[in-house]
Amino acid sequence: MTTSWSAAVRHLFFLLAGVVALLLTWPHAFGWMAAGGNILDPVQFFGDAMAPGGTAAFLSIDMAIAWLVFMVWVVFDAKRIGLGYKWGAFFIVLSYIGVSMAFPVYLVTRERYLDGRDKTVSERAGAPRASR
Repeated sequence: MTTSWSAAVRHLFFLLAGVVALLLTWPHAFGWMAAGGNILDPVQFFGDAMAPGGTAAFLSIDMAIAWLVFMVWVVFDAKRIGLGYKWGAFFIVLSYIGVSMAFPVYLVTRERYLDGRDKTVSERAGAPRASR
């Protein structure tokens, strides 16, 4: 499978954005967990994030809804394109590390899978049919 130059640059950007997101967010998560927070409890996580009000509440509510939409969409999108429910579930689990990391990784996985699938279909269409 060959990836175009523009797709490779886009994929690199997505993956770098995911890594930068991890590097910028996880020090805060470690501090919160050290103070008694449970990263696997989204109600506590978002509740604590919204407690100060103002922009923290706005961003927390916005992110919680975006995360919920991602979790529903990724499962059904993965199934629809042929990756299957297991890959969708994998990306839900990955989103607990960070949606801003899981989403770009899913986009790269999705694009590469679709490119490979399209290439396989076009190769089959161009191949001579076997005689019966």
